[in-house]
Amino acid sequence: MKYKRLLLKLSGESLGGESGKGICGDSLAVYAGIVRDLHAKGHEIGIVVGGGNFWRGRVSGDMDRMAADQIGTIATVMNAIAMTDALTHLGVPVSLLSAVPMPTIAEAMDAKRARRYLDEGRVVVFGGGTGSPFFSTDSAAALRAAEIKADVILKSTLVDGVYDRDPNEDEGAILLKEVSFDEVLEKKLRVIDQTAAALCRDFHLRMIVFNGTDPNNIARVLEEEDLGTMVR
Repeated sequence: MKYKRLLLKLSGESLGGESGKGICGDSLAVYAGIVRDLHAKGHEIGIVVGGGNFWRGRVSGDMDRMAADQIGTIATVMNAIAMTDALTHLGVPVSLLSAVPMPTIAEAMDAKRARRYLDEGRVVVFGGGTGSPFFSTDSAAALRAAEIKADVILKSTLVDGVYDRDPNEDEGAILLKEVSFDEVLEKKLRVIDQTAAALCRDFHLRMIVFNGTDPNNIARVLEEEDLGTMVR
């Protein structure tokens, strides 16, 4: 097994079905089923889900950035609860850890506890982002991957990987099969934010960026070397 311990980063919109809003039961079940199958194959899995299906930032220029980020943080916890519940219904041993203290809902985020749960064969769902405003869930994914010593981050996106230019704006954009985090930072490639890229580089993490519009690509990307973009 090339990559045993995985950090799966999903967008909140992926749980929202065709509308990308709220939680679609069918979409949630599909992703939970894929995680179940990977877990059954022996993968150790941590999951970070964004909150974009509920919240996309400030509703106006008058809204305080910290308040907006706090709402977004709560949105990630909502998705984390949903994912935890879906996995539980499939019989997958799972634990929910939150970076925001919510003792009646989730255990407090603790890196040693997370690693112990993974060693014991439990899937770990991380909610609450980094626990602080001004950081994206990409940064949360990089941080959690470093803390659990993940072999790879699997980042699901709406495009086939990392391009030299925005493929939505330039039809001539070229898909890059492999790039470094230094290149992501220097060329400001739009794959993850700069903080997340710096964390990945400094902790020598690997990330595979792939098209997640087909959820089955989560499993395929672990088997097909030419799917997506490898970022080292």
